[in-house]
Amino acid sequence: MEGWDKGTKSTVGEIPLLSTRAGPRDGEAWRQRLKEEYRALIAYTSVNKAKDNDWFRIAAANPEGTRWEGTCWYVHNLRRYEFPLQFDIPVAYPQVAPEIELPTLDGKTHKMYRGGKICLTVHFKPLWAKNCPRFGIAHALCLGLAPWLAAEVPILVDSGMVKHKDDEAAPAEASASAAPPS
Repeated sequence: MEGWDKGTKSTVGEIPLLSTRAGPRDGEAWRQRLKEEYRALIAYTSVNKAKDNDWFRIAAANPEGTRWEGTCWYVHNLRRYEFPLQFDIPVAYPQVAPEIELPTLDGKTHKMYRGGKICLTVHFKPLWAKNCPRFGIAHALCLGLAPWLAAEVPILVDSGMVKHKDDEAAPAEASASAAPPS
């Protein structure tokens, strides 16, 4: 994992590696893989909380564990920017990494595909392929989404493409208070 900072390497080292090579079509083996995924996500969340670096909430959106939804956030200039997060587990998983989507950012940056899927091809996909099947959802969040947020959110905020929720509410409140009483 050349090129990663010490903190990232340390965090990744604390996320358990997975061993079951199974995807959504693999019946009982997939259920075993899901258990490993949950263990890794719980461990990653615990590590983040211990380091005061809690930055996402995620859960399976269906009983099969093939659709995941949640929220992620990034703090920039002491303000928290939150984004809905979602992805589907590909049929070829774990050989193919999930495509993480931030639908509210769709069309706001060139480092994103249609539908709000973040671009992970250059840096993350080769790492995923090299570590298949040991990497899972927690690793995709740690080594894919987290660096993407750190690189893109400050640019989006500074360019005005993303506004803080308080800044979006202020103009609406101002216009409502300026309206004459009826």
